[in-house]
Amino acid sequence: MFTGLVEAVGKVVSIENRGGESRMNFVSVSIGLCDAQLGDSIAMNGVCLTVVSKTDVQFAADVSAETLSCTTLGGLKPGSHVNLERALLPTTRLGGHMVSGHVDGVAHVAGIKPQGESIIIVFEVPLALSKYIASKGSICIDGVSLTTNVVSENGFEVNIIPHTQQHTIIGEYQQGTQVNIEVDVVARYLERLLQGGSVKPTSNISRQLLASQGFVD
Repeated sequence: MFTGLVEAVGKVVSIENRGGESRMNFVSVSIGLCDAQLGDSIAMNGVCLTVVSKTDVQFAADVSAETLSCTTLGGLKPGSHVNLERALLPTTRLGGHMVSGHVDGVAHVAGIKPQGESIIIVFEVPLALSKYIASKGSICIDGVSLTTNVVSENGFEVNIIPHTQQHTIIGEYQQGTQVNIEVDVVARYLERLLQGGSVKPTSNISRQLLASQGFVD
């Protein structure tokens, strides 16, 4: 699990094609890899990857064909900048929100406008994901925990303060930039609970009960 608080911006050193999959090498002098172990998880642009080799400033991770097809990782090139975050510890302050590193889909930047020293970024998302996004809720964009300000039928807006612009790759975004999106995990499990799935529910929770308590409309 992660918090969505980016620890460092790294860079893609090399990408090795392995029969439809890839081994990617990343470098960062500031993330602190000296205590990382083989098999540790590191979120790269919001995607949970496993460290398969490392030095004190560089690590490699294998990326499956599924991940390449469902995220923006397939578009990375040597020299691309990436957001990096190590898995959280039980003693970590949870300053963002609970992020799994399992990307739900890809969105794109539909507009950028200044607001004081901050910027407002408008994202368009696939309609299948828009139902999980709520105003003033949590959203993870390329591994960055953010709060949605305005939600529309097919998108949302977020406010990006100067610190976030300077310490993540969000400061590099332009019109049309594709980004990894992870919705709040609570929304996914709540939907599954309401659907019931193929297994007979063993709980008395129903949509009517949730509505009576103000959790759904």
